[in-house]
Amino acid sequence: MQLRPLGASGLAVSPIGLGTMAWGRDVDWPTARDLLRLFVAEGGNLIDTAPAYGAGVAEKMIGKALAGGIPREDLVIATKAGFVVRGGRRVIDTSRGALLDDLEQSLRRLRTDHVDLWQVHAWGDAPIEETLSALDTAVSRGMARYVGVSNFVGWQSATAATWQAADRTRTPLASVQVEYSLLARRAEVEIVGAATHHGLGILAWSGLGRGVLSGKYRGGRVPKSSRAAAEHFSWFVEPYLQPRSGAIVDALAHAAQGLGMSPVQVALLWVRDAPQVASALVGPRTTEQLAELLETQRRQLVAPIVAALDDISGGPNAARG
Repeated sequence: MQLRPLGASGLAVSPIGLGTMAWGRDVDWPTARDLLRLFVAEGGNLIDTAPAYGAGVAEKMIGKALAGGIPREDLVIATKAGFVVRGGRRVIDTSRGALLDDLEQSLRRLRTDHVDLWQVHAWGDAPIEETLSALDTAVSRGMARYVGVSNFVGWQSATAATWQAADRTRTPLASVQVEYSLLARRAEVEIVGAATHHGLGILAWSGLGRGVLSGKYRGGRVPKSSRAAAEHFSWFVEPYLQPRSGAIVDALAHAAQGLGMSPVQVALLWVRDAPQVASALVGPRTTEQLAELLETQRRQLVAPIVAALDDISGGPNAARG
């Protein structure tokens, strides 16, 4: 893959990133190992994880892969902090102490002395200056090379980026991670503009619409092996099993048929090459699914197809102009 700069930073990432949210639940260790090997063999380097993914199991799998021979220098490991599972409950704690504790535990699970990108997983109740001071500390201690934010809305992203840029002793933000797909274009309202202004690369999570853009749920079907049928992931998929989503999926399938591609390939290309996107994060559960997505490496969508998909999914994207 031809790597891209992450915003205005010097970090280079693959335009497709490997997400690990399902690792430890729907993806077992042998499959995770094979996914990572295939991804690296095809030139991918960005692997996105978090302590909340499988309650730390996803990070442990990455660490096991590193111990098993995957070269550390081949990976850009991105993890997060501030959103963890404690006592079976999801907790958002963006205080300085909690963030740094999360990072220390992540490094142990990952079996590495640093992460390439460390992100605040969500906006919390702690003062933003306290939260961001943890990022500076992590970089100064060599625990993280670059820092970013995740799931911040536009004003939150701009506030964080402005605070860091106000003092040269602070570490500039490199990225903002946000959900972005044909089914979720809210990022275009403010986040894309904030990212462009502040030089942040966008990491687009769930670029395949939480799996709905595959077309597997067309006609009201819910395959037994799908995330919508799983008790622990049905809540995640349900918001997109609506009539509006069905119209978008149908249009995507029609476009894909005309292009000789699959719906997920077209959906991935649309988000991968959208303005300000540095990498589109995908979460395949099998090597076959990953191979299908990696086939898009040398393909692009022509402008009329992009415009048609924009129109059907919410209207023109002003940032494309």
